[in-house]
Amino acid sequence: MQSLAFPLLLVIFAGCAAVIWIAGIRLSNTTDVLDDRLHLGSALGGVVLLAIATNLPEIAITIAAAASGAIGVAIGNILGGIAIQTVVLVALDAFGGKRRAPLSYRAASLGLVLEAGLVIAVLTVAVMGSQLPASLHLGRFAPASILIAVLWLVGVLLLSKARGRLPWQEAGEAPDNQVPPQGHAKHQKNQQATQRKVSTGRAATVFGIAAIATLAAGYLLERSGDALAGHIGLTGVLFGSTVLAAATSLPELSTGITSVRLGDTQLAMSDIFGGNAFLPVLFLLATLISGRPVLPQAQNTDIYLTGLGILLTAVYIFGLLFRPRKAVARMGPDSLTVLVLYALGIAGLVAIAT
Repeated sequence: MQSLAFPLLLVIFAGCAAVIWIAGIRLSNTTDVLDDRLHLGSALGGVVLLAIATNLPEIAITIAAAASGAIGVAIGNILGGIAIQTVVLVALDAFGGKRRAPLSYRAASLGLVLEAGLVIAVLTVAVMGSQLPASLHLGRFAPASILIAVLWLVGVLLLSKARGRLPWQEAGEAPDNQVPPQGHAKHQKNQQATQRKVSTGRAATVFGIAAIATLAAGYLLERSGDALAGHIGLTGVLFGSTVLAAATSLPELSTGITSVRLGDTQLAMSDIFGGNAFLPVLFLLATLISGRPVLPQAQNTDIYLTGLGILLTAVYIFGLLFRPRKAVARMGPDSLTVLVLYALGIAGLVAIAT
């Protein structure tokens, strides 16, 4: 890839991003249909499978970067992906459908607050793991990456138990939020697939093809992106946390807008928080592939991005609890705050990286 001309690399990168956009949407839609028909989300194994399916672009990039020794790209994509996927909520708030109230007002529930708390918890462990000595490992296993994976699994179990069973009035649901229960958009997608006579076998086939296409495109996206970064003088962490992370967030943007327009604002926010909570688990995969602990190799820019991800998530926690009713520039005050903080954060990242 490094020997290819810049225009050709740009075409390859854009083409791979387009494939991830199209295949990612197909993957998300068929995942929703299969989840609704097979009740995958009701079991821990199903939750893990769904988390892997919805993060295949990031998984492919992590594998490619770790295998080629580009650890900075892998770390930057994971941590930068969390920050930019949180900003996707800003787009959903501003352009996700008819204006009735800001996104956090319509979606407010204690379940989403708990999911956002899990994001902050795994990111905190990532920061702590980055301070451990690289020599602290057992074979290909590092304590921090294992703890992140265990913490995520425990968090998923607790979130599953919390659905409808929280000792709060209305099971943790805020008054005047969305009326249909969270996940009804999946039922609507399944009904539409049934009306089109899409069998479970056909949905599974489309899922498999989309998964393979997403993995292949993700791998080429990382390779061409790494070469592009070299051509334009961007560091691996800066490119991975901005351009690369934005490209892999395209499916979340499209499917999130669909969920919001179907009236399932809780599902849209849950998908973002759920994906963000899972991304740090990929540090375990990167450690196994590279053969050495990844987190101790994190640079100051990586820790900076982690802090940015925690800050943006915390803003939405406050938004879900205070439920601002008035919109500013077509978005809630929390979304506007996140947008401003992200812009300032990226400016600071550029200052650090250069």
